Amino acid sequence: MQTLIDAIKNRLLLQMEYDGGTRIVEPHCYGITTKGNPALRAYQIDGFSSTSQMGWKMFDMSNASNVVLLDKKFSGSRQGYKRNDKGMSKIFAQL
Repeated sequence: MQTLIDAIKNRLLLQMEYDGGTRIVEPHCYGITTKGNPALRAYQIDGFSSTSQMGWKMFDMSNASNVVLLDKKFSGSRQGYKRNDKGMSKIFAQL
């Protein structure tokens, strides 16, 4: 999805509907998981969370909707981010 690639390349926040609510995330890595699903590794900073936790999450993008680029940049890689995500078999874009 080009929106995800653009968000990572330009360090823009993303808003999306996922698992029952709206989430705001800092996208770091977009690709295909080792199970073959399109996925986004991102740091959630706001919005709904089924666990009430913010932080690092892997989102199955086949379950996401209304994915929108926000006009707000984030500073870059968050602590704990590891390039070449081991959960991905193919990476389209990463910080």
